[in-house]
Amino acid sequence: MSEELPKAYDPKATEDRIYKMWEDGGYFKPATSDSRLATGKTYAIHLPPPNVTGSLHMGHALNATISDILIRYHRMRGYETVWFPGTDHAGIATQSVVEKNLKKEGISRWDLGREKFIEKVWEWRKQYGDIIISQLKKLGASADWSRTRFTMDLEYAGWVKKVFIHYFEKDLIYRGKRVVSWCTACQTSLSDLEIEYKEEKTKLWQIKYPLTDDKGQTTSDFIIVATTRPETMLGDSAVAVNPKDKRYENLVGKKVLLPIQNREIPIVADEKIDMAFGTGAVKITPAHDLLDAEIGERHKLPFVPVINGIGKMTAEAGKDFEGLKIAEARERVVAELEKLGLIAKTEDYTHNLAICYRSATPIEPLLSDQWFLKMKDLAATALETVQSGKTKIIPENFSKPYISWLENIKDWCISRQIWWGHQLPVYFCKTDPLKFVVSEEKPAKCSECGNCEMEQSQDVLDTWFSSALWPFAGLSEEDQKKFYPSSVLITARDIINLWVGRMIFSGMEFMGETPFPDVLIHGTILTKDGKRMSKSLGTGIDPIGLIDKYGADATRFGIIWQAMGNQDIHWDETALAGGKKFANKLWNIARYIHGVGIVPRNLDVQRVEHVEDKEILEKLEILKKEVEKGTQEYDFGQTLHKIYDFVWHDLADKYIETSKDRTDENVKLILSGLLMDVLKILHPFMPFITEELYQKLFAKDSALIAAE
Repeated sequence: MSEELPKAYDPKATEDRIYKMWEDGGYFKPATSDSRLATGKTYAIHLPPPNVTGSLHMGHALNATISDILIRYHRMRGYETVWFPGTDHAGIATQSVVEKNLKKEGISRWDLGREKFIEKVWEWRKQYGDIIISQLKKLGASADWSRTRFTMDLEYAGWVKKVFIHYFEKDLIYRGKRVVSWCTACQTSLSDLEIEYKEEKTKLWQIKYPLTDDKGQTTSDFIIVATTRPETMLGDSAVAVNPKDKRYENLVGKKVLLPIQNREIPIVADEKIDMAFGTGAVKITPAHDLLDAEIGERHKLPFVPVINGIGKMTAEAGKDFEGLKIAEARERVVAELEKLGLIAKTEDYTHNLAICYRSATPIEPLLSDQWFLKMKDLAATALETVQSGKTKIIPENFSKPYISWLENIKDWCISRQIWWGHQLPVYFCKTDPLKFVVSEEKPAKCSECGNCEMEQSQDVLDTWFSSALWPFAGLSEEDQKKFYPSSVLITARDIINLWVGRMIFSGMEFMGETPFPDVLIHGTILTKDGKRMSKSLGTGIDPIGLIDKYGADATRFGIIWQAMGNQDIHWDETALAGGKKFANKLWNIARYIHGVGIVPRNLDVQRVEHVEDKEILEKLEILKKEVEKGTQEYDFGQTLHKIYDFVWHDLADKYIETSKDRTDENVKLILSGLLMDVLKILHPFMPFITEELYQKLFAKDSALIAAE
């Protein structure tokens, strides 16, 4: 006998109870021994690991809802299904949070020392590190939490060491002094993703560089260069022009006297120079600009470091500038140039300034000893995997930036000068610090000098180095065999290169197969007027607040309702209100059918005599096919719209209304069957209300989540 339904559906009284039932019942695990699993097929997804510092934002909510739809859909169709969750240690972000907390206590990480500081980070992680996991549960994410990984787990760390050593032994990892993007506040090199850009209004200075004759004496002629960073001219090694620039073709090969420093530097021609910028002639400072470093290497120019890691001028800058902060040095350089009469022009200039995403400090390209991974062969593997169709990027247009990035790849700077993260498995000789060994464990004695106690590198690996192993690292051998490759990767477009490409070549290198056949790139949720959401600007939206207000089902409904194709979403909260109304409509439909009389699902319709019966059953079959097609093609928004139209209009407005005067047994059978099928079809999208209705009306002792 089915239960009586309350007059209204109350998500707050339902969702936590239902979720606990699912979790306690083991429904999120791949039920290998369940007799219903007759297909012999597996379906696996890996949650893109959110930062351990993170809390749920709208991008997470969209990603998790899409993933959960796919997981629930395939689970209900007899697949051995698993959704692997976990979090990323997020090196710089986590270290920054802990350092800020320490600052409130009046201490720094340097006061504690590395070992004690790492202990503090682990304490913080234990207390706050899984907040986002609990938030994903509130959304209804049916991930197998017993398989939760953390990128600093022992098993995962073992894989990271193994991968580093593997690449080193293949001569793909090397140590070198190169120009890298450096944060003077965090005092570490940064990856591209850790760099943001903000519009800055500054000055563009045009500076006269006097030409010299064959004897090195200055002439009355000048070449004028344009720069927004006059302080770096103290480290100039050349002036460069484009070889196609007719204005300067007679000057290439000649020399100028570098103002203030009074040393000769050459004029070189390089195709990378933008003829439209400034005067078309630019100063080349190889030690303090990534493009200048490339030009410097091509033309064999000296690298003169005039800024150090804490953002102050070095001795190479000259005694009048040594020790000054960058801004102070800029003022003094400009003043000196004006005094010498070498400022040709100053104009207002607006450009995008590169800043550290964590500290908002301007990025300083610096010459630094770092570890690099050679990318040529690995990039070729990742390129071939997509171009051959082994991995398909959806929509296809997102494969273009992926291919472009791989075709123009540079060696990857994988080392970071912070304390929280995977410390490099590299041990240096104390007697000769230029000598080192790469080893999984610390050597008992130095293999170089034979008597010193070797010291492990202080550097840690770029967070993306470890997250590139996400599809297989930390999994049991059984899970690797059964669930690698996974079925689909669902992610945002901003990390296609930084994460997707690196996972692909890592999977090919260590597992011999692409980690996923499909990469689904979902849209970005923007503000209603089309701007990126930002917590700092007050334009971010808290999904947990929406769940508290509307319920998890209505929140999921509102997100997917607006996810039409792979287009960005201009957020409209009214879609969630619509989701809440739809949940109430479904509840009222169920109450009506319950009043007519719920008939067990195993009874079949005997005869279809009424036109309205035939029409609704035909429309139901069409809907089932459309839902199957839409899910397989990742068209979730359109699919939800079709389900909505069927339930609200075809079922409620038409069929129920036309059948209200009927008392025959067939109408009870059809209504019960329609409700059961609607609950199954809708469950991946709105799991809580559908589960509640299923258990109250059809099968109290079983669960819809596991029903076929």
